[in-house]
Amino acid sequence: MTEAICLTSGCCDRDRLDAGTVRRRFVLSRRASFWVSAGVVAHTLWTSAAPAMVYRIYAEQWHLAPTTTTAIFAIYPIVVVLTLLGFGDLSDHIGRRATMLIGLAASLAGVFAFAVAPDVAWLLAGRALMGAGVGLTASPSTAAMMEFAAEGQSQRAASIAAAAQAAGFAAALLLGGALVEYAPYPTRVPFWLLFAVLAVLLVATWGLPRQTGVSASRWRIRMPYVPRNLRGVFMLASLAALTAYTHGVLILSLGGQVAHDLVGSSNAFVNGAILALFPVVSGITGVAAKRLDVRVAMISGAVASAVGVGLFAFAAARHVLPVFLAATATTGIGYSLLFFAALAVVNHVAAPQHRGGIFAALYLVAYLSLGSVALALGVIARSEGLGFAIEIGAGVIALLSLATLGCSLACPIVRNAADSRDRN
Repeated sequence: MTEAICLTSGCCDRDRLDAGTVRRRFVLSRRASFWVSAGVVAHTLWTSAAPAMVYRIYAEQWHLAPTTTTAIFAIYPIVVVLTLLGFGDLSDHIGRRATMLIGLAASLAGVFAFAVAPDVAWLLAGRALMGAGVGLTASPSTAAMMEFAAEGQSQRAASIAAAAQAAGFAAALLLGGALVEYAPYPTRVPFWLLFAVLAVLLVATWGLPRQTGVSASRWRIRMPYVPRNLRGVFMLASLAALTAYTHGVLILSLGGQVAHDLVGSSNAFVNGAILALFPVVSGITGVAAKRLDVRVAMISGAVASAVGVGLFAFAAARHVLPVFLAATATTGIGYSLLFFAALAVVNHVAAPQHRGGIFAALYLVAYLSLGSVALALGVIARSEGLGFAIEIGAGVIALLSLATLGCSLACPIVRNAADSRDRN
């Protein structure tokens, strides 16, 4: 454990970074590179949630069958998972910058396909490209944030990574909702805005320091690799990340309908603003989490998670809007603390040559959860009703939260990570 923690020290990362930097006319500073990497992290959830506000419009305008809209939704997590399975550790071999550039280009192409889509085939292609882009950028952008962070600031980097994801999620709901409701061409304008943001990110990422791969082995298509001595900590971190991402499923797939029923409004911006309480609270919590040690964050996140889904189920059953808002805020706290703790635990023990692959494995578990739970709850909601689907979803998250709580209390791994906080 001590050896692994030493390998993640700031000096090790900085030596590798400086050795791999090529002299060019324009190279961003370490501080600027950190924030550009945070922007790439934010794009993953913005791109993921961007079409959520327009699916209904496509279904109405193109008279789409439910199976078609389900296919458009499902192809995204499937491609993300396949990309993580085959290319999860690519950045350990060719560098974070190069991998992020390839991923951002794929995301840009996918968003462009949505912006000009004349039919369903373009939506399917665009969603697949978005999935490839997010699958390629999620891991290296997170690893880059840890490596570009100032010395002794790994805890802060993990908290900002959690906040960056929340910012992307909030942008998709708030800006997307406003543009769908008030802008002309609601199926075009939101994607042209995201296209412009991604184009800026692509140019900024080009300015990151060039890096050679940190892994000595030759790259080949394979599943993300987790060293045997780190599999215990990885299982704990993946349990926390899985629990966190399942919240997003409940809020996105079922929360929108609950909010619509409680508010009684068909206004996309109003409904998006209500759902945006989840990422807004999550982002604020993520920024504040840097002051917490890892063990406290994981325990608090698990408790907030269990309480939040209980309130969510109660609000849906009794149709109480204030309770629904409290549930959305509480689950946002739980999501942020759990995801922050997962990143911090992995970063404390992962050596640079394995960091990209381990983060990829972490995201793989999270997106497998997102895709499978979303599809399962969708099927249950159609066959058994929305209320029953919410009860099932809340029950699953409550069990995962309790499992995370028990492991975080019992496992010495979390205590060791907390004790070593910022020691590097």
